[in-house]
Amino acid sequence: MASKLPTVAIIGQANVGKSSLFNRFMRSQQAIVAREAGTTRDNVLGRVEYKKHNFWIVDTAGLKDPDDEFEESIQDQITDAADTADIILVVVDSSQYTSDQDRLIAKKALRSKKPVILLTNKADLKNSLPIDEFKRLGIKKIIRTSAEHNQGITDVLDEIVSQIPEKSEYVPDDILRISLIGRPNVGKSYLFNTLAGKQQAIVANVAGTTRDVNRVSVRYGNRDIQLLDTAGIRKPGKQEVGIEKFSVLRSLAAIEESDVCLLLMDVNELNTQLDQRIAGIIDEAGKGMVIVVTKWDSIEGKDAYTRDGIAPKISRTFDFTPWTPLIFTSSVTGQNVTKLFDLALDIDNRRKQQTKTRVLNDMLQKSIQRHPPAGLKNTHPKLRYIVQTDTTPPWFVIYGSNLKYLHWSYKRYLERQLRETYNYTGTPIKFSFRDEKQIKANREKEEKVK
Repeated sequence: MASKLPTVAIIGQANVGKSSLFNRFMRSQQAIVAREAGTTRDNVLGRVEYKKHNFWIVDTAGLKDPDDEFEESIQDQITDAADTADIILVVVDSSQYTSDQDRLIAKKALRSKKPVILLTNKADLKNSLPIDEFKRLGIKKIIRTSAEHNQGITDVLDEIVSQIPEKSEYVPDDILRISLIGRPNVGKSYLFNTLAGKQQAIVANVAGTTRDVNRVSVRYGNRDIQLLDTAGIRKPGKQEVGIEKFSVLRSLAAIEESDVCLLLMDVNELNTQLDQRIAGIIDEAGKGMVIVVTKWDSIEGKDAYTRDGIAPKISRTFDFTPWTPLIFTSSVTGQNVTKLFDLALDIDNRRKQQTKTRVLNDMLQKSIQRHPPAGLKNTHPKLRYIVQTDTTPPWFVIYGSNLKYLHWSYKRYLERQLRETYNYTGTPIKFSFRDEKQIKANREKEEKVK
């Protein structure tokens, strides 16, 4: 089974401080943000590491169109959070008496049977109401917070990690999980059915654990593959239109469960901001990715020149994931459909490949000689050696000193050198930097405490 991190969703009315709290959690002590400069996606999702626990935190404020009617948008947010999240944070403004909307949100959250924590935010304001005022919402655990003054943030993080398991090693099975991700109407279900139908030996249809993921198990070559289709997002009778009808939160569940994600885009509507956001989430989650341009049969008079004209535009839009292969498909004609299986299997192998420490360190030293890292006066970063610590995704740790001065562009440069040394097409690779002086200082500090 692919590793899956717990998800914590922040829900609540507008203007109660959800985004400010999200930003506090991301900047909290020990929190790491797996996001680099130069990407174009909204800050709706972050990965937090706190006291040996890892989890996703999702700010639902950034997931919906702000012009949505309150009722529909809030209902969708809560439904998505209840279905997908492991813990729900309900946020209210502690300077305002509870409203019908607050009660509706609390009721829906509690009905999910997930752990629910109530945050009475803006507790620093003079007209802030006592906690007893909010007990009527029926949520047992209440924490007073102030995003502005960093009050209560550690208490919330402590409560979250008390309810989720510690980061643990997962035991992978040999099933390759491939998810089809994308906006409504890009042809996910059609491709899902075509991929499933290509294989004669369908092992089993497995009912989805959540109502938005359909699964089918197939055998390709000598490998068991499970396809996950996120096309069932919409409620019956709801029109599938535009960005506001697509929930990033729902796709996160399928992305987390997958080894390789197929990001589908309709050839007639390419490169939307939402596609970039989804690609960013797949990258942060450390999953393999293929950009799949669908409905290629719908283009009149297409030829190689058309493809050669479209491909560079897509590459420019997704320049923050330059390692992602691009393929043009048609579920109607079957063009390149079976190639998707071969591509996913290749990516899976590359994600698992082991490197040689000697080769890595030769690469590092040559990279430094060619292009030494810049720093401040008398404080240049020194990179001493590199080791691979993990696979799926490939993870590398670089040891040295003054590493806090290492610019993000130099990290990109090192990634390019690594990709030229080993073939990591189709998968993100992750770096951690360990400052030897800091490690030594921490060790001495621990010994003093003992």
